[in-house]
Amino acid sequence: MDITSLFVDFARLGATWVMWVLVGLSVLSIGVMIDRWLWFRGRSTDTETFKRELKGAFERGELDHLDKKHAASTKIAVQVALRGLEERDRGPEAVAEAMHGERARWRKDADRHLIVLGTLGNNVPFLGLFGTVLGIIKSFDLLDLNAQEGQSMIMDELAEALVATALGLLVAIPAVIAYNLFQRRLKVILTGADECAHAVLSLVYGKDYIRPSAGGS
Repeated sequence: MDITSLFVDFARLGATWVMWVLVGLSVLSIGVMIDRWLWFRGRSTDTETFKRELKGAFERGELDHLDKKHAASTKIAVQVALRGLEERDRGPEAVAEAMHGERARWRKDADRHLIVLGTLGNNVPFLGLFGTVLGIIKSFDLLDLNAQEGQSMIMDELAEALVATALGLLVAIPAVIAYNLFQRRLKVILTGADECAHAVLSLVYGKDYIRPSAGGS
C-alpha cells in the first residue's frame, strides 16, 4: 500500500469539504454562544444590595420571609445564600457545606457547553490550515494541464485554499472571545456568591465559623 499515493488522492478533493465543515462548526459555535448568553442572563445580582437586605432581615428576625421572597430567584448568589439559611439550625459547618454544594451545582450548570467554545477556539485554525494544505497540494496536481487552463485553475485552487485558513480564523476568534467573556462573567458571579455566603455565616454565627469553608475555587 502506497500511503503517499493515498494521501495525494485524498488531497485531490481540495479544500471545499473542509470549508463546509468550518461552516458547520461556525453554526455550532453561534448556537453555544446564544445558549450560554441566555443562561447567564439574570444570574448576577447586586451583592451589596442583597447583603443589606439579608442583614435587615436577620436583625428583624424575618429570614423566613426573605427565603419566600427570593425562592424563585435565578440569581446564583441569592440561591447560594438561601441554601445556607435553610441549614442554619444545623450549625455553621452544615451551612457552609450546603452553600459550597449549591455553588458547585451552579458552576457545573454554567460550565456546560463552554468546552465547545474553548475547543473550537484552540483547534479550528488548524482545521483551516489543513484545508489550505489540501488546496495547495491539489493546485500542484493541476500543473499537468496546458499552461493557460492550468494557470487559471491553479489560481482558483490557491484562492480556495487561502479562504479555508481565513474561514478557520473567522470561526475561532469569536469562539475564543466568547469563551473568555463567559469565563469572566462566571468568575464575577461566583465571587459575588462567595461574598453572600460569608455574609450569611457572619450574620448567623458571628465568629463561630471557618471562613474558607464557605467558598471554593
